Amino acid sequence: MELTPLYAGAFAVGTTLALLILFRLGQRVLAPDVAVAKTFAEANTARHLYEVGQVLGVFLVAAAVVKNCVLGQDLVHDLGRAAGFGLLGLVLVAVTGRLGTKLLMQSALPVEIARGNVAAGIAGGAHYVATGIVAAGAVAGTKLGDVALSVFFFGIAIATLWLFVTLFRALTTYDDAEQIRGENLAAALSYAGLTIAVGIIVGTALDGDFVSWAVSLQGYGAILAFGFALYPVRQLFVQTLLLGAPLALRGGRLDAGIGTDRNEGLATLEAVTYVATALTIARLA
Repeated sequence: MELTPLYAGAFAVGTTLALLILFRLGQRVLAPDVAVAKTFAEANTARHLYEVGQVLGVFLVAAAVVKNCVLGQDLVHDLGRAAGFGLLGLVLVAVTGRLGTKLLMQSALPVEIARGNVAAGIAGGAHYVATGIVAAGAVAGTKLGDVALSVFFFGIAIATLWLFVTLFRALTTYDDAEQIRGENLAAALSYAGLTIAVGIIVGTALDGDFVSWAVSLQGYGAILAFGFALYPVRQLFVQTLLLGAPLALRGGRLDAGIGTDRNEGLATLEAVTYVATALTIARLA
């Protein structure tokens, strides 16, 4: 049965509000000093950006829950599925988003954000957005048994996200974490674009109904292989074709512009190109 726009819209609003309330309650219990209302009353742009990334992750999960778990056949069952899978998605984003940001900054991110490092806020917020995209692709199902499948595929996907981001960070001649700690906005923008782009590709790879382990994993790997396209896009398309710099397998004009010159325009161009490539892959997959 196809959902009517009114029914789907009501569930979308209700699910989003419920998850945002749970998110705020969780903050009050686990981190009372960084509640959203208190955060935005402070003049700390870094924390604002970090919180925005978290909130966007919640919105992405809510939309996925309505799309993948609400059938429109029975209101009570739809409410139960939305509540169960919504809570699951919220927990996955909160836990793995926090772990991912620790991997980025070696546990220094909270300190950097507290002192107002905007670069750290951008990078941390982007990590939560990417995590939300991945969770949105994994959270799907209509019965209890689907919870295990969601958690399993999310685990594979989030590990893939971290692996790809780590591999691409190794391509730069500068240390992303060090540059971000040094308040290099260009490095943060570049990192944010890459992380969100990889999140889009990984989320796309998760899309589709579960048929069998072999078929699902094969389909996941086939789409994921397109993620390697981000490397030639960076080195050939952006650096050589757009910037007119000599072709380099590693480093080059982009690294110097971002790591040394802190050129935010170059970083934005790189970030937007990453995201555009990922969206193209998602559209064609």
